[in-house]
Amino acid sequence: MTGKLQPYIQLIKGNHNYRRLWIAQLISNFGDWFGILAVYAIIQKYSGSELLLGLIIVVKMLSLASFSPIAGYITDRFNRRQLMIWCDIIRGVIVLGFILITSESLLWLAYVLIAVQMAFSAIFEPAKTSSIPNVTTPQELVNANILSAASWSIIFTSGMAVGGFATEWLGTDLVFLINGISYVGSSWFVYRAEIPQKMMSKEEKQKTRNPLHGIKDGMKYLKTNKSVLRPTLAKGTFTMCIGALVYMLIIVAEDVLMMGSIGLGILYAARGIGTGIGPVIGRRVFRSEDLWVKGMGFFMMIAGATYFVVSQSDTLFWMGLFVMIAHMASGSNWVMSTVLVQRRAPDQYRGRVFSLEWLLFTLAQSVSVTIAALILEYDLLTLRETMAVFSVLLVVSGIFWLFKIAPAEARHHAEQSAAV
Repeated sequence: MTGKLQPYIQLIKGNHNYRRLWIAQLISNFGDWFGILAVYAIIQKYSGSELLLGLIIVVKMLSLASFSPIAGYITDRFNRRQLMIWCDIIRGVIVLGFILITSESLLWLAYVLIAVQMAFSAIFEPAKTSSIPNVTTPQELVNANILSAASWSIIFTSGMAVGGFATEWLGTDLVFLINGISYVGSSWFVYRAEIPQKMMSKEEKQKTRNPLHGIKDGMKYLKTNKSVLRPTLAKGTFTMCIGALVYMLIIVAEDVLMMGSIGLGILYAARGIGTGIGPVIGRRVFRSEDLWVKGMGFFMMIAGATYFVVSQSDTLFWMGLFVMIAHMASGSNWVMSTVLVQRRAPDQYRGRVFSLEWLLFTLAQSVSVTIAALILEYDLLTLRETMAVFSVLLVVSGIFWLFKIAPAEARHHAEQSAAV
């Protein structure tokens, strides 16, 4: 076991800039997942509406989507390290605003605050992801992303589990205070890291001085570089269905398991465990990076099939087990697509590529959650039926990916081999 962990241990011990960026991720992620259940609890406390609960997720995703294009432009044009520091500090102040929500009449404030918080997250996330190749060697890059994903899942698991109990026992105000402090801690570790960055040339800055031109230039790059476009589409395709399925776990915990925040914390913990171990197993199954795009289609099919089982289950054990398996597939898809984009996109375009990926991801998730919330709000289908429909659609998405996207990737590798 120690031998298998050695590359990751060595990466953390030997690369102090990555270590600081990684620790910053741990701290801010813990605060995020620790605090999100408190937001859900406020919505449920003052409304009890499935539609309003789904709406907070939609607002969160649409805010990310709305700011993603300009965020990518900003992260390519300005110093990413400084951007991350300021985003952390500002988000730390914003989350304290949730404490002001003390009645149903102030519930609108939750949607405003989450929108502003996500606007700064839209800048932070592509800046962080784009920075990983700049603080690691090409040989360290895959391990760095697997470690980041595994760490995210561990923090997600512990943050959700602890957050569920904390929301129930300590109350939402203290949870939001801890969330705010976590952002400040994250900014300190980013401040201590040295993050190299290949800045735009004077000619590029002049050419893209108009933000709209800069965004358009990034879109043009993706359109003309299909080898980068394919992995960029993977997360959005996956979340078109799994976004709604994850949202419905909130209602499953409340209405099926009858366990509230504690049940949701356990289900989300299973999700986090799967996300952590999935990329390690996925890398062993698909050892060659040439097969990763093809593997993404299989991951979609696996996740869809296992969530279908969740839709038919009644017990926490079986739900947790199959949620974990589904997110093992989801985590593999996430890491593989991220690494391929990091390898294939040049530094001066990387921020815009990742922000456009976030745009597709957040739009897809927003649409899927909205549709699921409306179906449930107007009783068009039962909760189990709605989950089953989205599960089957995810399997169909995987089949489409295997027959449409994967062959184009295979032709790309064949052309590369012929050119050598």
